[in-house]
Amino acid sequence: MRKPLVVGNWKMNKTAGEAASLCAELKTSLHGATGADAAVCPPFTALAAARNAIAGSQVGLGAQDVFWKAKGAYTGGISCQMLLDLGCRYVIVGHSERRGRFGKPDPEMQGELMSVFGDNDATVNRKALACLESGLFPIVCVGENLDEREKGLTDTIVSSQLAAALQGIPESSAAAVTIAYEPVWAIGTGIACEPDEAGRVCGLIRKCLAAIFSPEAAREMRMLYGGSITPENSLSLMQQPDIDGGLVGGASLQAASFMAIIEAAVKAKETTGG
Repeated sequence: MRKPLVVGNWKMNKTAGEAASLCAELKTSLHGATGADAAVCPPFTALAAARNAIAGSQVGLGAQDVFWKAKGAYTGGISCQMLLDLGCRYVIVGHSERRGRFGKPDPEMQGELMSVFGDNDATVNRKALACLESGLFPIVCVGENLDEREKGLTDTIVSSQLAAALQGIPESSAAAVTIAYEPVWAIGTGIACEPDEAGRVCGLIRKCLAAIFSPEAAREMRMLYGGSITPENSLSLMQQPDIDGGLVGGASLQAASFMAIIEAAVKAKETTGG
C-alpha cells in the first residue's frame, strides 16, 4: 500500500521567523503520527530556519525549485548539493507557476515580465534527473490550463508533459519520483477539480507511468493532487484510488488547516484500503 504524502508548497510566503513558528506548531501536532508522510517547502531563505524547527520530527523538508548544474556561473541558481546541505529531501519540479502558467494571472505579469518564469519540458526533465542523481526526491508537476481543458486537450497535455519530464529516468529510480497533478486553472483560484475528474486524470497518469516504466513500478509511485485543496474537499479527493495525497498551497500556511488535510489523507487510505 502506498503511504500518503502531503506536501505544503508555501510559495513566496513566510520569513525565516514565521517559518520557524509554523514548523514548531507542525512538529508538535504531528508528534507520534505515522499514517502519512508530511513535508513543507518554504522559500529558499527560510529553509535553514524550517530545518532547525522540525529537527527530530517526522516533518520532511523540501524546496520549491532547483537548478540542474552542480555549480558555476549561474547567478540566482540553487544546486541539489546546496539543498542537501540544508537538509532537504524533496524538490518540487516544474510547478506551473515556474513554467509561467498561472491559474489566476497577475495582470502586471505580462509580456516580457513573464519570461522570469522560464521552465519548460526540457528544463523540468533536467531538474528531475539532477535530483535523482543527487539523492533528492523530485515531485514532478503536470497539468493543463483552462484554455487547454476547454479545448478537450487535458489528456494530451498531461501525458505529453509526463513523458517529457521522465525521459531518461530508469525504472530503478521510478519509486523515488512523485507525480503531482495540478490543473492550472484550479491553482490559487479557489476552484478545485471535481474529485471524480481528478481521479480520472490521475488514473490516466498511472497508465502512462505503466507504459513508461512498468505496471509494477507504476503501482508503487505516489501521486498527489494540487489545486485549491482545502480541509473541506481533501477527503473526497484523496479517496480517489490513484490519489495518494496533496500538494497544498494556501492551506499549508496555517498549521490547523495543513494538519486537517494530513488527517484526511490518513483517513482516506484507511477507508479505501488504497
